[in-house]
Amino acid sequence: MNEQPTSIRREDPAKRIELGLHEKLHLDCGVELGPFTTAYQTYGALNADKSNAVLICHALTGDHYVAGDVHPMTGKGGWWTLMVGPGKPIDTDRYFVICANVLGGCHGTTGPKDINPETGDPYGLSFPGITIGDMVRAQKQLIDHMGIEQLFLVIGGSMGAMQVLEWAARYPEQVFAACPIAGAARHSAQNIAFHEVGRQAIMADPDWHGGDYHRHDAAPRRGLSVARMAAHITYMSEAALHRKFGRRLQNRDGLTYGFDADFQVESYLRHQGSTFVDRFDANAYLYITRAMDYFDLAAEHGDNLSAAFDGSATRFCIVSFSSDWLFPTSESRAVVHALNAVAANVSFVEVESDKGHDAFLLDEPELFGVLSGFINGSAAIRGLR
Repeated sequence: MNEQPTSIRREDPAKRIELGLHEKLHLDCGVELGPFTTAYQTYGALNADKSNAVLICHALTGDHYVAGDVHPMTGKGGWWTLMVGPGKPIDTDRYFVICANVLGGCHGTTGPKDINPETGDPYGLSFPGITIGDMVRAQKQLIDHMGIEQLFLVIGGSMGAMQVLEWAARYPEQVFAACPIAGAARHSAQNIAFHEVGRQAIMADPDWHGGDYHRHDAAPRRGLSVARMAAHITYMSEAALHRKFGRRLQNRDGLTYGFDADFQVESYLRHQGSTFVDRFDANAYLYITRAMDYFDLAAEHGDNLSAAFDGSATRFCIVSFSSDWLFPTSESRAVVHALNAVAANVSFVEVESDKGHDAFLLDEPELFGVLSGFINGSAAIRGLR
């Protein structure tokens, strides 16, 4: 998601911190990890009582560059500049915004491309399996290091929404308000299937080398590109694809009767795949998609989703999109029903949009209005000015 063409690479200004030095991170797979590096960015200023902190959780292929004019890997803006910045719904003149690259990622936080201190080689597939819960526990170590006792807001879309729900369920006393957007409390069989297609494309690439491609000075670019192409289709609606491309031909007057990109939509997907491989690690893609597949908040609470939120004082705003078939509205409603069952404070909005799953990244005035209202209302209750 949040794809931007690679253009100019600049020096990486990310903040980095070594965590797990005194207490290792206990992963769900049974492994203890530490120390590990977390790369993150902050925007705005933390107030005196540290009550205005907003944690943004990024999606599958996102990173910590959520705002600002220049993304060091693309030369363009951060991936959520429509939402985050001075005077925007998440107002950096008012809030202290934090966004960390997830555990297992490839943009500065420890992941499979990094060096295993025990071997001196990249982890590759020796990196331990990770979960959404592990990502959130790693983020909590960062928040604790900052001395923030309660986050004013935790917000994110897609995989970010999964992290928001995990935060609210695992650390309810540390989350004043939570906003999961275009997400779900578990990954569906359909979504697992799409991820498996992508993983198989990567692993079938002869340059994958069983995950040890870094040692062979290679990269499974073709497989990762196909994985991205397949995934990107799921982020858009049929209406959006038709409006943008239809059956229009790509730089030609007629069919070639071959297998070049005759249609604009083919050329678009090839571009999405080719630019993605310049900014993402193939093994990280395997690990992070697997973490999403494993996510099942109800299973963590005896197959009772309501139990995950029992007694929570967190204020919730759940948002879905009418044309999102990757994380359909029915899955958001299941979360809302679970929250209602324990009398949690929850509001729910289905935004009418034909842009599909990626609508949370795009110019959607109704979304901006909903979030502005929820955030401002929560700030008034919290006593933030």
